Amino acid sequence: MAALSGLTARPASQAARKICRDACAYANGWFIMPAPLIFVLNGPNLNMLGTRQPEIYGAQTIDDLETECAETAEGLGFAIDFRQTNMEGELITWIQEARAKASGVVINPAGYTHTSVALMDALLALDIPVIEVHLSNIHKRESFRHNSYVSRAATGVVCGLGFAGYRLALLALSEILEEEDDDQ
Repeated sequence: MAALSGLTARPASQAARKICRDACAYANGWFIMPAPLIFVLNGPNLNMLGTRQPEIYGAQTIDDLETECAETAEGLGFAIDFRQTNMEGELITWIQEARAKASGVVINPAGYTHTSVALMDALLALDIPVIEVHLSNIHKRESFRHNSYVSRAATGVVCGLGFAGYRLALLALSEILEEEDDDQ
C-alpha cells in the first residue's frame, strides 16, 4: 500500500496494534501511521536564492526548493517541515525541536557551516540521522569555506549539486531509516 497524504500503511501485527492504539488508524487489517517527519532546515541568506549570486546558487528560489523537497519527500513516504532562518539561535532551537519530532534532518547551514560550534553541538545532541547539504561545492570555493563544523555531526554530506543535493539527501535518509527499521 502506498503513502497517502502524509501517511504510510504497513501490515498490522497484534503487537503493533497494541503499541499503536492511540497514534494510528486501522483499515482492513493494516495500520496507517503518520509518515516519518523530516526537518529540512536552511540557514542565512538562502531566502535570497534566485537573486543572490545566481552564477553560484542558480536562478531558482527558496519557494522552488521547498516545492521540490515536498514532492521528493512525498514520493519517499515522508512528511517534511521546511524552514529557513537568518538567525543562528533560531536554527539551534529548531534542531532541538527535531529531537522530539523528527525522524531525520536535512540541513544547509549556509554561512554557519564554517563558524558555529553551537550549531555543531546542537546537532551532536541528536540521535537521528543528519544530512548536511550545500548547493555549491564548498571545497572549490574560498579556503575558509573548506572547514565544516556541521560535518562533524552529520551522517553524510552532499555538496556542489544544487537542488539535486536536497533530493539526494532525502533519498539517503529514506535508505538510512529503512535500514534502521530492518535492524529492529
